[in-house]
Amino acid sequence: MHNRIVEIVSDGVHISVSRGFLKLSLKSKTVGQIAIDDIAGLVIRGHGASLSANICSRLADANVPVIICNDSQTPAAVIWPVSGHFAQGLRMQAQAVANKPVSKRLWAQLVKTKIMAQAFVLEQAGRNAHDLREMSLRVKSGDSGNLEAQAARRYWPRLMGVDFRRDRTAEGINAALNYGYAILRAAAARSILSAGLHPSLSLNHQSRGDALRLADDLMEPFRPWIDLCIVESINTSNRDSELVLDPDLKADLVNVLSQDLHSNHGASPLQLCMDRLAQSLAGVFLGENKALDLPGIPVFSGSPTMQAAG
Repeated sequence: MHNRIVEIVSDGVHISVSRGFLKLSLKSKTVGQIAIDDIAGLVIRGHGASLSANICSRLADANVPVIICNDSQTPAAVIWPVSGHFAQGLRMQAQAVANKPVSKRLWAQLVKTKIMAQAFVLEQAGRNAHDLREMSLRVKSGDSGNLEAQAARRYWPRLMGVDFRRDRTAEGINAALNYGYAILRAAAARSILSAGLHPSLSLNHQSRGDALRLADDLMEPFRPWIDLCIVESINTSNRDSELVLDPDLKADLVNVLSQDLHSNHGASPLQLCMDRLAQSLAGVFLGENKALDLPGIPVFSGSPTMQAAG
């Protein structure tokens, strides 16, 4: 199973393929390799990295998206497979003609699950979250009450401090959030492509020219687990708002994809939960089911599974 995000951070790294392995070289010396079948996504942050069209083709054959990030750790471009799924054409057609009420109902399920996850994160951090739990119960079709935004306005000051502002261009905590969300976005893109869906045909996000709008939709319920990882890093290292996005923190954020979550299938790694979410979305578009297969809370908590919205 694809389960690893490969990140290229250094300039001058050359990416090649050798006997089914992705090989990384620096100054003609091999510095690492990994089986292509184990790769969930390739994230390139080192602007001097080089790769060939053959590499892109081989990764596409393996259904692996290639994400190229800008200086703020956010994806600037994506190379994604167009023929990696046996029922891709049928599923994309069903996705394209899905009616608005269906999209709104599905978006409400995602928003409700996200707010419930945010409430859990606040409680893990010793903060009050009763109002967010109550808010999650009032999410309507299409989130017509804009409860996602209302929850965010309460969530961030409680979690990160009253002076914290979510700023995608800032350093410290914001840079760590950008990095973690970029990892989630790449993982969501991989799941979407594996499910035979088109990543730019969204349920809610409408950014112009964005090739990963559906990935932005499906990653929403998983974002709070990135937040929790960062809060735990701050608490265990006694760091302040000048949190440094160092190799250890990057590794912790990548490992969030392996964090076991409660699910309808028992404890499952986050990446697998994301795969199931994308597969269930394809099933909704095809008329095979009505609800999404949504994730629960981390297994380590010992708390009961969060119930998905219906």
